[in-house]
Amino acid sequence: MLDMREMTAADDRAVAALVRKNLKKLGLDIPGTVYFDKELDHLSEYYGKSDRRYFVLVSEHGEVIGGIGFAAFTALENTAELQKLYLDDSAKGSGLGYKMIAFIENEMRKAGFTVAYLETHDNLQAAIHIYQKCGYTEIDRPGSVIHSTMNRFFMKRL
Repeated sequence: MLDMREMTAADDRAVAALVRKNLKKLGLDIPGTVYFDKELDHLSEYYGKSDRRYFVLVSEHGEVIGGIGFAAFTALENTAELQKLYLDDSAKGSGLGYKMIAFIENEMRKAGFTVAYLETHDNLQAAIHIYQKCGYTEIDRPGSVIHSTMNRFFMKRL
């Protein structure tokens, strides 16, 4: 069962650790990734608005084992950016990534968005595979990309 809830300030530390652990494991603990974003340690302050929200996946023991969010991507009309999809190693390979993407796409629709956009990197092959299986199509790099190290870009009509 997918136990998702909106992120709170109490989740900030766990989410930041989850993101950094995943990026480090894949060699992406480098400038130009979210690894060094100053906001990463206080994500709950950024999310929680109607046009940007973040949700955590919680284990039966109450531990944060995953997270996924979205925020308006103003460079493209009616578009939300799928952001920070991360899972703890203990939750990988169980199909939860697909369920989390379906969940966040539904949240994007509820917020009025009609297109989903995402940025990723060649090092994240498992994520790229999941995105493609979920119907995301690769596009050229948009003009405004915040994380300069990202080198793969995808879109999907919701």
